[in-house]
Amino acid sequence: MASSENTGKDQPSENLNSNDLSRNYDASFIVDDAYRANLPDMQNASARFITGANVPILKVGMSNFKLPLKYKTAGNETLDLETSITGTVSLKKDQKGINMSRIMRCFYDYAQNEFSLELLEEILLTYKKILQTEHAQIRLDFNYPIKQNSLRSDLSGWQYYKVAYEGLIDHQDVFRKRIHFEFVYSSACPCSSDLSEHARQERKVYAIPHSQRSTARISIEVAPEQKLSIEEVHALALEALKTETQVMVKREDEQAFAELNGAYTKFVEDAARVLYEQLDKNPQIVDFQVACAHLESLHSHDAVAVIHKGVAGGFTGHIDDFTSLIK
Repeated sequence: MASSENTGKDQPSENLNSNDLSRNYDASFIVDDAYRANLPDMQNASARFITGANVPILKVGMSNFKLPLKYKTAGNETLDLETSITGTVSLKKDQKGINMSRIMRCFYDYAQNEFSLELLEEILLTYKKILQTEHAQIRLDFNYPIKQNSLRSDLSGWQYYKVAYEGLIDHQDVFRKRIHFEFVYSSACPCSSDLSEHARQERKVYAIPHSQRSTARISIEVAPEQKLSIEEVHALALEALKTETQVMVKREDEQAFAELNGAYTKFVEDAARVLYEQLDKNPQIVDFQVACAHLESLHSHDAVAVIHKGVAGGFTGHIDDFTSLIK
């Protein structure tokens, strides 16, 4: 078996003619310490092997590796949820690359823990140590179930929410923890409601105001010494918007939902502002951003709005793709 003569692993192995190489996979081959130490490692090569501009990289790592992780509910139950994980670190100038697999291998060391925002700080500190980096970030994306009771009947069913836990740590080991939460609701148009009533009263014409399925993506930064459950975030969204879509309904529930929409008509601007009101008065929350999208049943396009608290160095109001909010 040919090997590189460079024990410093600072250059690729010598290229051999393909006719000189075995085409058989050797299942019996065992890697010993000496062989492992001699394997080339271009990720840790010197700066002279950098391709392109020798500049720092903000984030480099692994995205969408999946694990079943444990989460504790507000009721102290443990849920096992499939989770998509993104782990990234910063890369300094003069560093060729990182040992990418360490992002995943390190995370697997914590895979049996019950996950919380607070645990992410410990993982990020480990990332900084083993990857010799200044900044690190983790995001966990999962679907979180909360049982929802019907409005007037005896039915109930599971509503699933798109949730993400995010942890960030900087060069001074300052840790920030965030929750991203998507809430799906009905938005009945106030203008359409008034116009429908006008047609009924002035011309005795039957008219139905339009409403549509809508989504609010709520991003929250939790205060350093505070904890905030997913159930509490859901309660904040429900208190603000009122008209969450239903899971199980009988006729009395459908009628109740129509009444609920009539009581809480809303433009997309209204949705953003009532969410701001709820989030801004919560002492557990130091920063937030809300993006709302209404899939218009009147128009062939969508109505959108973004609002944020405006904390220096916090959420900026930027959103990449409004279409990702349309369900």
